[in-house]
Order: sequence, then structure tokens, then C-alpha cells
Amino acid sequence: MSSSSLRIGVIGVGYGTSVQIPGFQSEGVEVTAVCARRRERAQETAERFGIPGVYDDYHEMLRDAPLDAVSVVSPIPLHHPMTMAALDAGKHVLCEKAFAMDQGQAREMWQRAESTGLTTMIGHEFRFASARMRVKELIDEGYLGSLHMALIRLVNGPRRGFRPRPLTDRDDVTQGGGLLWSLGSHHIDCCRHWFGEVTSVSGHVETHLGERTLPDSRATVQATADDSFSFTLGFAQGGWAIMTGTNAAPFGSGASVEIYGREGTLVTPHVGTGVNPPSHGKLLGARAGDDALAELPVPERLQPFADDRDDRLMPFRLMVREFLRGVQGGTSPAPNFYDGFRCQQVLDAVRESSATGHVVQIAREN
Repeated sequence: MSSSSLRIGVIGVGYGTSVQIPGFQSEGVEVTAVCARRRERAQETAERFGIPGVYDDYHEMLRDAPLDAVSVVSPIPLHHPMTMAALDAGKHVLCEKAFAMDQGQAREMWQRAESTGLTTMIGHEFRFASARMRVKELIDEGYLGSLHMALIRLVNGPRRGFRPRPLTDRDDVTQGGGLLWSLGSHHIDCCRHWFGEVTSVSGHVETHLGERTLPDSRATVQATADDSFSFTLGFAQGGWAIMTGTNAAPFGSGASVEIYGREGTLVTPHVGTGVNPPSHGKLLGARAGDDALAELPVPERLQPFADDRDDRLMPFRLMVREFLRGVQGGTSPAPNFYDGFRCQQVLDAVRESSATGHVVQIAREN
């Protein structure tokens, strides 16, 4: 199946309209249907991108639209039912992160996908940011030697003082809200990709700036979703990663990733893209005998084009190419549903460790 013959339906019109639909269309994928809870939003998106099918019920879309694949870009509590329905309908699936509400759901989605033989991937597109791909190559080539530690910071906060905003589902931990699920998941996937399987987790989650207002009154309530987290991951192959993430640090220093090994150091600064790694990022490195960190070249083959519409589009489009390769070859390229399940185990373990004060061990599952 060529890209021009793959037909996909997109469920969700937030990230779906800013990145996914433009990305699919730029890669020659035919977006034949769009679905949103509010039909007027689906209709507006369809008119904007020239999509023929408009739905406000994903069951109807799966039944009636001409589809080979589905992209699930809905709120996290809907990922499981929508993905399972799409697999039951015989559709290939790209599911947005965070994968599920818990590892029980994630295991069901992964195992159902395995049983169907359909192509399934999870939207950790930042694996395909150029500097991150080069880090993976250098690690595999032995640039670092054995891993000692990785230090990951994502430190931001209000610069004009904190003012409570209206309460939304993003503030509810039972609806998948929180910084750990939204951005911690990306970095956990990155660590697994670079360093291998996680075997131990300790962590803490906190809500520092939790005051919210009810939309229809002046009453103040407390958000349950975290705005800060810290975790330490231990890896089967040795070494550990420590991450601190927060949206509650006024004038915070931003984001960076530092990796220290026996033979060398690698650093990926986040410059100009906020919380996300830049698609065409810088990479610094040094090995024993060097005088200081210096910029390392990132090969053009890892950043084959630029897409100025949104900095996330290049890595997303490269992931779409992997998805198409999987459909054509009958495989599920990484990051796939197994990767989503393993990431979900770590997410659950961070919250369990925070609640109990214990280190959580994670067993390998195949």
C-alpha cells in the first residue's frame, strides 16, 4: 500500500488540526474523515482541510467512512475504548500519548493489537527530533561508554504571578490530567529508547498551583492533577535517569537533557521551543581528552526537511513515514503499543511511589 492509497480518519481536532492532519496530508495520506465531540468543530476542520467525512460519533465513523487507519487524538480516558473499537473494525491505529489511564488498559491495547497483526504506533514523535536521533546513534556507537546518569530538567512557571484559571478536565487526575502524563510520558519514552528497559522507579508528584475557579461561579476549588513531578529510573543495563518537571517555578530555567557516561558526555539544549525538543536541535558532546563540550554535527539525513508551520511537524511526519512502512510491511515500528505499555508501567510506578514512599520494581513483560 502506498501513502497515496492509505485512508485515515482522525478523532480529535486539537493537536489533530495543528499537527496531525497537516502532517498526514503532507506525507500523501488521504484524510477521509474527521470526528469531534462537537460536530461544528469537525465541520470547521473538514472545510479547512478538504476532508469529505464529518462525524461526531466515532462508532459511526468506523462503520461508515472509507478508512484503512485511525488516529486517536482524543482525551486520554477515550484512548482505550476508541483504540479497541478501531482494532475490532480492522483498522491500523496511531494513538496519541499518554497511551492510557493505567497499565491495565495499556496491556489490553497492546495485546489486542498483537493478536490482530495490524500496524499500531503511539505518538511519541519526539523520538524523531534530529538531535535525539543522533544521541541514540552515538550511544549505540559507544560514545558515552557505560551510562552513569542522565539529568533531565523541565522547569517552567508563571512570570506574571499566579492567577487561578477556570477548571477544566486537564485539572482532573481521573481524566488523565497532569504534567507527568502530558510531558513526563515523552521523556520516559525517550529514556527507554536511549537506555533500555526500566527496572526500578521512585518518584513524587505534587500540585503547587492548584487553585481553580468554577466556570459558572466565583467559587475556588483545587485541581487534583499534578503540576510538578520528580522521578528516578534505574535501568536493566545499569545507570539511572533523574527528571524534574514543573510548571510551578516562576522564572524557571527551562529544559535540558544531560547524559553522563564513563567515556563521555552528551547534552541536548532546548532552545526556542519551550517544553518540546526542537526538531532541528543542537547537540553538544565531549569525550575523555577533549578540552570542553563542543557542538557535534547532526547529519542532514536525520533532518531531511524543514516545516515552518509548526516545529513538531518534522518529527511527526518522520513518524508517519514509519507508520506507512509498517502498514506496507505488516509490522508495528517503534514506538509501538508495546512501547506505550512499558511507558505506562513507569507512569503508574511514579504515582505509586509517590503515594507509598517506596521504590517500585518493574518486571519485564514480552
